[in-house]
Amino acid sequence: MNEVRQPTVLILCTGNSCRSHLAEGILRAAAGDLLEVQSAGSNPAGYVHPLAIEVMKEISIDISQHRSKHLIEFLHREIETVITVCGNADQACPVFPGQVNRHHWGFDDPAKFTGSDVEKLMVFRRVRDEMRRAFEAYAAGRRDQLMAKS
Repeated sequence: MNEVRQPTVLILCTGNSCRSHLAEGILRAAAGDLLEVQSAGSNPAGYVHPLAIEVMKEISIDISQHRSKHLIEFLHREIETVITVCGNADQACPVFPGQVNRHHWGFDDPAKFTGSDVEKLMVFRRVRDEMRRAFEAYAAGRRDQLMAKS
């Protein structure tokens, strides 16, 4: 029996340390049964930001095992949809094999915010919540498309 592969959604950001991991975790939680969700960066930082991990734990999503990846890792994989979450990644985004869709949804970079630890955490939460609304709506739309086809 042939296994049907889930379409792959690749979320890109420059550093692949914060926003793309927030989005990957949220979309995977919302649509992991429908989509394979990955993230990468055009210039990866080499780590996942600790505050990103912390604010995701607050909504019961564990991204502590994520790793910062370069988009080159995905150039030979079939990617159905690319979603860029920062302007630099949108400009540096190559076309991937099999790519059908491309979206750019820009979000503030909470890692660049300077302030107290409490203020930084508030910014990470705000960006997480903005991304949550966008990516959960995207997952619901994909689910509706699938239901309409069956």
